[in-house]
Amino acid sequence: MAFAEYDRQDGFGLAALVKAKKITPLELVDEAIARAERLNPSLNAIVFKAYDLARDAAKKSVPDGPFSGVPILLKDMRAAAIGMPTRAGSRLVPPLPSGHDCTLVSRYRKNGLIPLGKTNVPEFGILPTTESLLYGPAHNPWNLDHTPGGSSGGSAAAVAAGIVPIAHATDGGGSIRIPASNCGLVGLKVSRGRITQGPDAADSTSGLSVDHCVTRSVRDSAAMLDLACPPDYGDPYFALSPQGSYLEALEHKPNRLKIAVSLKSFEGVPFHPEVTLAVQKAAALCTELGHQVEEAAPQVNAEEMTMAFMALWASNAAYGIETMSRMTGTKITLDHVEGLTMGLWERGKALTAVHQIWAQQVLYRTARNAAKFHETYDLWLTPTLSKPPMKLGLVDVNETNVEEAFAPILDYVPFTAMQNGTGQPAINLPLYWSKSGLPIGVQFVARSGDEMTLLKLAAEIERAHPWFDKRPQMKD
Repeated sequence: MAFAEYDRQDGFGLAALVKAKKITPLELVDEAIARAERLNPSLNAIVFKAYDLARDAAKKSVPDGPFSGVPILLKDMRAAAIGMPTRAGSRLVPPLPSGHDCTLVSRYRKNGLIPLGKTNVPEFGILPTTESLLYGPAHNPWNLDHTPGGSSGGSAAAVAAGIVPIAHATDGGGSIRIPASNCGLVGLKVSRGRITQGPDAADSTSGLSVDHCVTRSVRDSAAMLDLACPPDYGDPYFALSPQGSYLEALEHKPNRLKIAVSLKSFEGVPFHPEVTLAVQKAAALCTELGHQVEEAAPQVNAEEMTMAFMALWASNAAYGIETMSRMTGTKITLDHVEGLTMGLWERGKALTAVHQIWAQQVLYRTARNAAKFHETYDLWLTPTLSKPPMKLGLVDVNETNVEEAFAPILDYVPFTAMQNGTGQPAINLPLYWSKSGLPIGVQFVARSGDEMTLLKLAAEIERAHPWFDKRPQMKD
């Protein structure tokens, strides 16, 4: 298969070539592997290679599904896959291959996807950049000195570089949307309870974290959601059932929407000028498409919300670290976890059950306020990040003081964590690039359970302002 032909297709398009017998799954897998071998030394996006397993799967009868024969990469968090370890970027977790597929990976395989390996993450997905002592930093294909974002940075870097069209990702505070923004991709954070985490998890990070993927096209994200979203009846709760297929809905324009837009943070702090311009242009595009746009934001107590979020973040980090320590018999020391992880572990251990419940109740109240806001506005438009992709090395993962470690990035992520707290869906769209050539994404947020409106608007925007052919020019 010609290099350019692979590059011109999204995952859905590659599957169509397989179904038309113009290409074989093995040829697709071999092309993806060749690209990975050529580009990954610069990116450090892929941290575990399962190439032989992928080739074996491609040689067999690949299921007839929407992504038949299409290669995919899995994030090194939660996506258990037979024969692959999942280490969450931590030296504390041994490199033991899984003996089973999680429910989501099983669904991927049943719909024709072929996993190639695992992608780089920060330790335990803690940061909005992908840098760890275990794996080293992942690099942004648009500029290798900059971060691809986190925590799904390896997945985003691999898709943006054209190694695979789709990669699994998770989002606990923006970890799908941040890398999508930094790498020029579509990144949908789904509603709480939309995609199962079974059988190994059920309510990850006290409901903050969800699974989905990063893609280059809206239709790939929609089709992936169709195959991933059926309820698993062992889960503690489910999102509202979709009204039909997400993919089929893209054929129809959304109704005229009322969209709120925010040009400053909750604290009234302006964003980087290029970020503000990106949001303004997105708002103008929505107006041109016939939607009503006005400046507004939900009324929330941002300081209390942040405190509650960080309490749940710390307590769940402590739980995960303690569990892994007991399972492996390994003491929690700086020889096995990073300084920031150690600081979060100590912070989480000190929290009481009362404090945990307080934090959950704060976020539940925030969700009520968000729901009230969406009685007036169908969607909320914000920047995904407050500034263009930051350079690597700004965060010291060896710093045990949590406040000092997070200080360089306090204002970097102004809105994304709120949707993890409220359980709402939100999508990053790659609409703009900085003067220096770095992607700047914008985020649309919907009421809980309404991925349909997000995807229909995203498809309408994609048709009006296409981005698919805009991609980094990496040297081999």
